[in-house]
Amino acid sequence: MVASASPSPVSSRPVTVGSSATIADLAADVVGMGVRRVHVLAWRDLEDEDAGGSEVHADEFMRRWAEAGLDIVHRTSAARGLPATTRRNGYAVVRRGSRYSVFGRTAVAELSGRMGPSDGLVEVWNGVPWFSPVWYRKPRITILHHIHGPMWDQIMPAPLAGAGRFVEARLAPPLYRRTQVVTPSEATRQELLGLGLRPERVTAVDNGVDEFFTPGGERAAEPLVVAAGRLAPVKRFVLLADAAAEARRTVPGLRLRIIGDGPVRAELIKWATDREATDWLELPGHITRAELRDEYRRAWVVASASLAEGWGLTLTEAAACATPAVATDIPAHRCSVVDGVTGVLAPPERLGATLADVLGDPDRRERLGAAAVARAHTLTWDASALGVLRVLHGAVTAHRRTAGSRYAAEP
Repeated sequence: MVASASPSPVSSRPVTVGSSATIADLAADVVGMGVRRVHVLAWRDLEDEDAGGSEVHADEFMRRWAEAGLDIVHRTSAARGLPATTRRNGYAVVRRGSRYSVFGRTAVAELSGRMGPSDGLVEVWNGVPWFSPVWYRKPRITILHHIHGPMWDQIMPAPLAGAGRFVEARLAPPLYRRTQVVTPSEATRQELLGLGLRPERVTAVDNGVDEFFTPGGERAAEPLVVAAGRLAPVKRFVLLADAAAEARRTVPGLRLRIIGDGPVRAELIKWATDREATDWLELPGHITRAELRDEYRRAWVVASASLAEGWGLTLTEAAACATPAVATDIPAHRCSVVDGVTGVLAPPERLGATLADVLGDPDRRERLGAAAVARAHTLTWDASALGVLRVLHGAVTAHRRTAGSRYAAEP
C-alpha cells in the first residue's frame, strides 16, 4: 500500500465552509487542514456474505468521499473467498483477521504504522467497539447504527451475551463521551444519550435510498408480502411467518416471500413444512439487485418483524418503489417509516392483524404508497455522505484548534 505524505499538523488555510457546502467543499477544507488519508474501520466488508445495511452505508459515503479527493482505506475482517486487499469504488479495502481478532490486529497495525500513515479515522462500531479513543490521537469520529441491547441474547451464548451488554452499555460509553458520534436515526440518538453520551456530540444523519429503486411494473395479482435481509435471529422471520399465517385467515391467497439467506433458513423451511405452508411461504435465497427491485415493485407491502435495527434500509428501498411497510414498532423503524403515513408500525402481537388490515384496504395502501415514495425522494446518499463528512469536518476543525493552541503555548 502506498503511503501518502502527512501534511503539517496545523494548516494556515482558513475554515470557510458554511451550511450550503457540498461534499467537495468539505473534503477540500478537510484536506486543507491536514487530513487527506482517512482510515475507515468496520467489522465486515460490503462483499462479505454476511454484509448488511451497515456495510452498504459505509460504501455509500466512502465512494463519495473518495470521489471528492480523500484517500480512503477501508479495514475489515477477512471475508471467505475474497482477497486480503483490493480496490473498489475509488477506495482501498484491506481484509485481515477473524471476526474477533480483527479488532486487536487493526489497533496494533494502526499503532505500528503497518497500515500506512493516516490523518483521520472513522470507526464503525457494530456491537463491539474498536476503542479508538484509547489508542488514536488524530481526528476521529464513530458511526454507531444501533444499540444491540436484547440482540446479544440471540447472537451469543449467555456468558458472552452478558459480556457484550456490559461492554456496550457500561464499559465503552464513558470512553466515547468526547467523541463525535454519528447515528442514522433520532431514535438511536436518544438511546445513546441514555447510555451517557453527550447530546452535543451525537448527530443523527438519515440514511439514503439509492436512486436505483423506483416505482414501476405491476403489483402481484394476489396479496404479496415481501421481506428482505440476512436470515438472522434478530430479524425474527419466524415471527413474521406466524403473522402472515394469521393474516391469511382473513386475506385469502396471501403469499410471503422472504428474500435472503442465513442461519435461520433451515428453521423457516421446517416451519413451512410442519404447517404445510410451502405453497405460500417462499424462500428464494440471494437474488440480484434488479430482482430485488422487482420484488419490491410486485409486493403489496414490505414487512419486517425485526427486534432491533439501525434504520430499516429495506423498508425505505421498498418505499422508493411506492410500496408501504408493515413493521414492528421499534425505535429504528419509527425513523424509516412514518407511522400511519408511509406505512404502519405495530407491536409483535398485532403484526398479523395489521398485515390483514393493510392488505384488505386498497385505498389505504395507495395512500401509504404515494406518501412512501414522496418521502423516499427526500432521502439521498449524497445528503447522508455529506452529513457524515460534516461531522468529520467538525472533528478535524476542533482537533486543529486544539493543536494550534498547544503549539502556540510551546516555548
